Amino acid sequence: MGVFVFLPLVLPLTAWPVARLAEQHLHPRTATRLLSAAAGVLALCSTLCLGLLMVVGTAQLPGNPLPDGWSDPEVREAVPYDEVAGRAAIPALLAVLTACALAGARHRRTRRRAVRALAGLPATPVVVLPDGAPYAYALPGGGRDRIVVTTGMLAALEGGERRALFAHERAHLAAAHHRFLLVVRLAALANPFLRPLRTAVAYTVERWADEEAAAAVGSRRTVARAIGKAALASRSAAGTGPAGFAGLAGFALAGPVPRRMAALLDPAPAARTWPSVFTTAGLAVWGAAAGTTVSALSSANSAVTLFLVLKAATPL
Repeated sequence: MGVFVFLPLVLPLTAWPVARLAEQHLHPRTATRLLSAAAGVLALCSTLCLGLLMVVGTAQLPGNPLPDGWSDPEVREAVPYDEVAGRAAIPALLAVLTACALAGARHRRTRRRAVRALAGLPATPVVVLPDGAPYAYALPGGGRDRIVVTTGMLAALEGGERRALFAHERAHLAAAHHRFLLVVRLAALANPFLRPLRTAVAYTVERWADEEAAAAVGSRRTVARAIGKAALASRSAAGTGPAGFAGLAGFALAGPVPRRMAALLDPAPAARTWPSVFTTAGLAVWGAAAGTTVSALSSANSAVTLFLVLKAATPL
C-alpha cells in the first residue's frame, strides 16, 4: 500500500489550476461535465483511501472487532503509516460521512419544501407567483419539472428578455444541472481541496444555460441584457424572496453576473470536446484526466494490496 494510499488525498490540490483553465477556455457544457466527473472520482478515491487507513488504524485499537491476525506485527510492517495516519483517518472519515449525509438530507428537505409550497397551484410547466419580489428558478421534480417566476421578475423584463429567462431555466432542467451541482457539493465536503471545482461548476452550469438560451432566442445580446436587468432588479429587492432552492440558483443570482454578460457579448465558444494538449483548454482536459486516473489507480492499488495482506494474515 505504501505512499500510494496518500496520493488520492493530495491530488485534489490540482483542482484550482484545472478549474480555472476549464472555466476560461472550455465550452461550458464540456467544462461542467469534465469538472463534475473529476470531482466525483477524486472524492470517491480520497474517501476510499480514508477508509483503508481507518481499517489499518482500527486494527491497532484494543478490543477492535477485527480478527487478531489483522493486528499481527507482520501485517503492520507490510502496511506502513498505521500508527499515526491510520488513527487520524478514523475521525476524518466519520466527519466526511456525517457532512455528506447532512448535506444530502438538507438538499432533499429543501426540495420537498419547495414542492409543497407549489402544491396548491396548477400543475403547469411554468408557475407564475403573484409576488412583487423579482426572482425565478428551475425546480426539478422527476417527471414534473417546473419553472417558477414571479410577476415582479416578469415586470422587470421585456418580451425577448422574458423568452431568454424561460429558455435559460428550461436548459437547467433539460440538462439536469442540479445533479452536477450536487455532485461537486458532496465532493467538496468529502475533500476540501475540491472546493475550487464546486465554485467553477456553479459558474459553468450558468454559462451552459446562458449559451442554450442564446441559441434558443437567437440573440446573445438579448440574454446578456436580460441577465443584467434581472440582476439589478433582484439586488434592489434582496432578501424579499427565496431566490433559489437547494443549489438551484435564481436566473441572475448565480455566478459572477459581469463575467456571464461579458462572455455573452463575445462570440459563442467552440464546442470541441477533446482539445489538443498544446492549448490551454487541452491542459485543463488532460490535466484533469491525468490527475483523476492517477488517483483512481492509486486507490485501487492500495485497496488490492491491503486486501491481499489482510487475507494472508487472516485464517479462513
